[in-house]
This record gives sequence, structure tokens and C-alpha cells, in this order.
Amino acid sequence: MEYETLTVAVKDMVATVTLNRPDVRNAFNEFTIAELSLAFSELGRHDGVRAIVLAANGPAFCAGADLNWMKKMALYSHAENAEDAEKLADMLRTIYLCPKPVVAKVQGDCYAGGMGLVAACDIAVASNGAFFCLSEVKLGLIPATISPYVIKAMGENAARRYFLTAEKFTAQEAHRIGFVHDIVAAEALDEHVASIVKALVTSSPNAVREAKVLVREVSGKAVDSALVVDTAERIANIRSSDEGREGVASFLEKRKPSWLN
Repeated sequence: MEYETLTVAVKDMVATVTLNRPDVRNAFNEFTIAELSLAFSELGRHDGVRAIVLAANGPAFCAGADLNWMKKMALYSHAENAEDAEKLADMLRTIYLCPKPVVAKVQGDCYAGGMGLVAACDIAVASNGAFFCLSEVKLGLIPATISPYVIKAMGENAARRYFLTAEKFTAQEAHRIGFVHDIVAAEALDEHVASIVKALVTSSPNAVREAKVLVREVSGKAVDSALVVDTAERIANIRSSDEGREGVASFLEKRKPSWLN
């Protein structure tokens, strides 16, 4: 499919979705939101895709909302604003719930809504020269739609600071607070992301998918009898699955599992 604000390529079971508006620092508008929703929905169902990389063209990863889009929003009614915000919320949720693992490759500055995109991904790697900022309060706004994902990624304590101050912070600080998993030199970014993607595509596709669900559904729950039963049922299901049986058999027989053939 052809996109206006993105490029989408699939190679060797890896899809790369690239924000492609470098002239506006990859700021997103209603068209970008719709295209991201569509791309991740389709790739999530694509049998030939085992992992997705979210990347960007140009010096910036994403500057947040496009200025022209913001000008239009300033004239919206409350109902129109709510409808518009729900489309952004649905797009972020589509990325977050995508059945394929998603890796954010942050090559440059990542501001406001761009941080929501990264936080919705499963793994985030940033260039050590990138800067981050939750700038909304400087405009009289709040990072509401992105908050569920950003707070999960950086934690409540860090969110209390950066939601309120709108300070710009470094990739090193983003790593310290857990917002990104790794930081590397710009020239090493492609290779580092490729190594993570290789780990994803060589593992059992079903197990990777279920492991993603496991983290999402177990995180924050009390370790009570219900959780014990639930996790026991999950491992029983995966052990008796086709890929579970094949994975154990291939390990014991010292051969490659079928998903690597």
C-alpha cells in the first residue's frame, strides 16, 4: 500500500515503518495518525512479519503535533477535539497492542506526542545525541493521550517531574529513568537495532507474541491465587502448543526448530 506520510518496507520478516515528513521534523497530523493506525493493523496481521521497527527520516525522530494541525484544532469545538484525540489514542493503542514486537529506533529529537509513539513500542533504542521533551504545559496543554504509555515507560516519579516542567532532557537521562532501553552512538544505531530484531525473529513467533501479552497482563497485579492459576494455565497452554512442542523437541534433538527453516 502507498502512504503519504510514511514509508513501509518488509524484508526478511522485518517490517520498517518510517515517519517520512523530515521537512516538519516528522511532526504528525491527522493523516499520519490514520496511516500509522492502518500500517500497524495490517502488519500485525501479516504472516510474513515477525517484528516491526518504527523509525524516522531526517535529523529528528518526531517533534510531536504538526503546527498546521494544531492551528485547526484551536478552532475545534469540545466534541471535535474529543473525536480528534480519540483517533490519536486509538493509534497509540494499536501500536501498543500490536501482536508483533515493535522496536523504536530514535535517531534524533523526540518531543511531546513523539514520546508517546516511542512509549507505545516494546523496545526503544536511541542515539546518544537525541533529546526528549514533554513540552505540552508550555503550550497550556497536558500530555493526556500519551500518558498511559509514557508513565508506564518512565515511571510515575519521573513523569511527575517532566510532565510538569517540560524540561528538555538527554538520551542519557531517558536511559537512566527507563524510558529507552539502550543508547548508542549514532553510527552504531542501525547495527544495534538489527541485533535486537535478529533476536526477535529467530525466536518462536507464537512465544514472542504470548510473552508480549504476558508482560502487559501480569504487570502490576498482586501475586495472589488468581494470578498463580492464570500463569500456570499460560505455561500449560504454551507447552502444549505446536511451537511449544516443536521448540522443546528441537532443543532435545539438537536441531533447529521449524520456524528457522
